[in-house]
Amino acid sequence: MQPRAVDAAGVAHEMGGVGTRGAATRIVSLVPSITELLFALGLDRQIVGRTGFCVHPRDKVRQVRKVGGTKAVNVDAIRALRPTHLIVNIDENERDTVEQLRTFVPHIVVTHPQTPQDNLSLYALLGAIFDREQEAQRLNEALEIRLHEAAAQVFPRQNVLYLIWREPWMTVARDTYIAAMLRLVNWQTLPDAEGGAAGAARYPALDFDHAPWLADVDRILLSSEPYRFTQAHCDALKRDPRLAGKHIELIDGEMVSWYGVRAIEGIGYLLQRAAAS
Repeated sequence: MQPRAVDAAGVAHEMGGVGTRGAATRIVSLVPSITELLFALGLDRQIVGRTGFCVHPRDKVRQVRKVGGTKAVNVDAIRALRPTHLIVNIDENERDTVEQLRTFVPHIVVTHPQTPQDNLSLYALLGAIFDREQEAQRLNEALEIRLHEAAAQVFPRQNVLYLIWREPWMTVARDTYIAAMLRLVNWQTLPDAEGGAAGAARYPALDFDHAPWLADVDRILLSSEPYRFTQAHCDALKRDPRLAGKHIELIDGEMVSWYGVRAIEGIGYLLQRAAAS
């Protein structure tokens, strides 16, 4: 029996199937960080579609057709590309849309990394499906080095509020990938809440006037995505009397929230930020 690799939805996919290194394989990715990972695995010729938010690697994605956004997907555009494989993510893509695409895409690979360590199995999954085990192993080794580097250091605890949106203000629950990345440097997210399987609870809205836990926050991080916070937002919050005494700064959201190959660079970025704080 052909060996199989199991994705986040529990679906088993054939490993290194016929044509996965050749033109017969046609991949559409609806996940920006996965698109970057597919290129890192050397699948340039097999990637035929991506979202408008798939912007890395910049010199290569320009050659790949856009098929809408992560949620506003152009189903007809994907159909026209005749993909053999579609890569999706539980948090980023709408289930109803994925089910619609399932009617004509032979292989849909579901991803859902929730911790930095989950990238190891993500590399292995895609490496196995697309016959890129050696490339996946190289990424695995690079990530292991970063994880060991983080584990070998002791960082003072910082309670952080990680803001991803305004009007309304929104943050992240503790069971998100972002919160798990921040824990590598002992930055513990507040509020102390977990969001469950999916949905708004994983990215809760907050009101500065009704957040008693705000008194325990040491550091407020304004992410560059999905809302693009700027220095002007940072300066405005510094003038807010409700946030007096808090260290308020911008942070690169791609480095913290993008899994896949970006996690390797992202952990290094966080180590540098924590060491300088």
